[in-house]
Amino acid sequence: MIKDLYFKDFLLLESERLLLRKLELNDAREVQLIRSDEKVMIYMDSERHVTIQHSENFISENLRMYEEKTGIFWAIIEKSTDKFIGDFAFFKIDHKNSRAEIGYTLKPEFWGKGFMKEAMLSIFNFGFNDLNLHSLEANINPENNNSRKILTKMGFQKEAYFRENYYYNGDYLDSEIYSLLKSEFQPGKKIKN
Repeated sequence: MIKDLYFKDFLLLESERLLLRKLELNDAREVQLIRSDEKVMIYMDSERHVTIQHSENFISENLRMYEEKTGIFWAIIEKSTDKFIGDFAFFKIDHKNSRAEIGYTLKPEFWGKGFMKEAMLSIFNFGFNDLNLHSLEANINPENNNSRKILTKMGFQKEAYFRENYYYNGDYLDSEIYSLLKSEFQPGKKIKN
């Protein structure tokens, strides 16, 4: 069973280079910068954040999910500079089956430097060992090779390929589904960049 106590007090996570804290409304400008960047959004298949108000609404929705115990959303902060560099979420948290879907973004200038892997190791360790999740799911656009690459490095396995199951921007798009079980997660495993 998922432990509800983590929905009362948000747990700050920390790794060697990162602080993973609760996403707040005052992060809207940074969220807007990431979620309006075409390099980031090209395979996200979701609306671009063209205004700060759009990002404030997005953050408010995620804060509401936390209150309803269906989502947890982190800001990824680089410790050495105190810079907001991305975000990570557990959402669609399924309490009955101890499962959550994941979503994440990272500013392009931080790609390829191991930051997302570092964030994932901390967040997955919390998710499996503290929150008591049994499995994680990731739904990606099949053309998103970078996302597929990090998921497979983290131990995710492809579970499904759905043809034209997602309608976005006037088109039906395909989806790939990946999952990671608690029993497969290896937090001590050395993961190459």
